[in-house]
Amino acid sequence: MKAYSELNQYMAGISDILNTMNILNWDARTQMPTGGNVTRGFQLATLSGLAQEKLVADQLKTLLEKAEVETASLPEDGIERRNLKALREASELFRRTPERLTRDLAGLRAEAQHCWGQARAKNDFAMFAPLLERMVGLQRELAEVIGYTEHPYDALVGIYEPDMTHTKLQNLFRQLKAKCLPLLERIRAAEPPREEFLGREFPLGQQRAFGLEVAQAFGYDLERGRLDTSLHPFEISFTRDDVRITTRYQPNFLTMSLFGTLHETGHALYEQGVAPELSRTALTSDLPGMYAVGGASFGTHESQSRLWENLVGRSKIFWRHWYPRLVETFKTQLEDVDAETFHRAVNRVSPSLIRVEADEITYNLHIMLRVELEAALIDGSLSVSDLPAAWNAKMQQYLSLTPPDDARGVLQDIHWSAGYFGSFPTYTIGNVMASQFFAAARAQVPNLEASLEAGDYAPLRGWLTEHIYRHGRRFRPQELLQRATGHGLDAQPYLEYLETKFTGLYQLEG
Repeated sequence: MKAYSELNQYMAGISDILNTMNILNWDARTQMPTGGNVTRGFQLATLSGLAQEKLVADQLKTLLEKAEVETASLPEDGIERRNLKALREASELFRRTPERLTRDLAGLRAEAQHCWGQARAKNDFAMFAPLLERMVGLQRELAEVIGYTEHPYDALVGIYEPDMTHTKLQNLFRQLKAKCLPLLERIRAAEPPREEFLGREFPLGQQRAFGLEVAQAFGYDLERGRLDTSLHPFEISFTRDDVRITTRYQPNFLTMSLFGTLHETGHALYEQGVAPELSRTALTSDLPGMYAVGGASFGTHESQSRLWENLVGRSKIFWRHWYPRLVETFKTQLEDVDAETFHRAVNRVSPSLIRVEADEITYNLHIMLRVELEAALIDGSLSVSDLPAAWNAKMQQYLSLTPPDDARGVLQDIHWSAGYFGSFPTYTIGNVMASQFFAAARAQVPNLEASLEAGDYAPLRGWLTEHIYRHGRRFRPQELLQRATGHGLDAQPYLEYLETKFTGLYQLEG
């Protein structure tokens, strides 16, 4: 297949540009000096423009047409035809996208992320607001380029979660609220677990060592990855052979760094598990305007971070195995705490101001709040200047909390500065998918519970690799779910998991 091979070589060049942009983004968020943000924006804008030029070039169009003829007799869901389909979708989108918009978005992201970090540190929303205004304007323009039927937010959500819409999200959120809000009230009426020991002094070096030890036990390959620190934890990949994660540390907040590490490890396992033959193709590359991860969607990707963080890392059997090792690491801090007490503490339900510190019951309320606000920003019913007040009002509505400042309120997330409008819903979608995938693995992998209790994660990782990771972006999220679990997106396993777990933890009746 000469034309197909030539097309893959052409796409590999585009992939190299995009991965170079990822490297620059990683550097900007981990170690770039603060003075470099403006020129870094120019660099990213230049590379983004180069990628777009190659995506809309007549040479690509010709190669695509020849390769499509060449592969027409192959299976529709095979790697070759799905690779061509993904590349054509990206090419056609960028033929509709003004080059100026692509460059403006890439340049603004670098500038806005730097400004957001400073504004958050200074608790100064007004400092960030002008750049956010520009970002919202560009996102509205992008939504018009992509196109939508009902709501402009649909176009942006579709970048990260194909086939998802604002209306479908509202239906899902109603289903979750109907179960989670009453459960939250029952939990609030119960006696809270002991947790004061989690605020003791835990040396940062030992926090890092323990988290990295668990990450490696899960299967994170440090010959193809590394762990760094950043203001906001993230995972980023430059092909399956270079997949990096970050977390953040505080001396008196062990669980933040630990579960942040496990969360990002879940993302990293997905990227490292992609089949080698998909590297530098359209089925793994972060094609602009498409779902910017090497997996089926942001929600599918998030399902893996939530699965490893919560369904594995916060489970009782996990701590039966790992707690002796944790006590060995922090002898004086945990000398008066047993495994059962620790397990209950790290699963405590208590509404909090910060999304990344939220428990499993209230987490989705944080997401609903953000989705409602950013959808309103995009359709014009909410102005950027009114955003802090709107944020505080919804925090009170959903969580009965009012942020004391914007740093712990509207400025807490990096997503809007990075231009990720439409990505927040994928966190809740990921929670739902995680329970579906985990239930399917438990049904299909013999003695899975016993292997997890023994600290052997290879059977679970093997099932996930076979059914999810290795495919990259070959299947759309609903298609992948159906193949792996026999169902499309279904909240019931997730709701059953929450009810069973927290009814037991809090010894609730019913």
